[in-house]
This record gives sequence, C-alpha cells and structure tokens, in this order.
Amino acid sequence: MLDSKLLEILRCPETRQNLVPASSDLLGKLNQQISQGTLNNRSGRSVNTPLVQGLVSADGQRLYPVVDDIPVMLIDESILLNP
Repeated sequence: MLDSKLLEILRCPETRQNLVPASSDLLGKLNQQISQGTLNNRSGRSVNTPLVQGLVSADGQRLYPVVDDIPVMLIDESILLNP
C-alpha cells in the first residue's frame, strides 16, 4: 500500500492530474487481459506481469503500474484504460 503523503504529491506525468489507487475490480479486469495476452502499455509492449497495484489518473484514462510498492511514472509504461 502506498503512503498517503506520497499519493498527495504524485501527479500524472502527462496531464498533471491527481492519481488515485486502482480499484480491485479494475485490476481484476486488467489481469484478465494480461492472462489472455491482450494488454499492451503505451509503448505497445505486451504487459506480462499481473498487476497488484496501480494508480489511475483523475480522468480515469491512464493507469500507472506500481511494482514492489514503487510507482512506475513513465508515460510509455502507462496503460490506456479507454483507448
């Protein structure tokens, strides 16, 4: 679980919007796509590792994965949620 103080200062690097933790429902849907081999990140690479945590931009359009409690705040590693 990410520290609440860290969440207060993190922003989407693309839009500068606030970020909120991804819901378990969203993570479940994305993990289903990962298991089917149909989920790609913004760079077009297939996402192969199940998502345990993620941060979603305030507009609900982008998810930034959190790996080992470290947010991966790279645009190319983000996942578009409504492409």
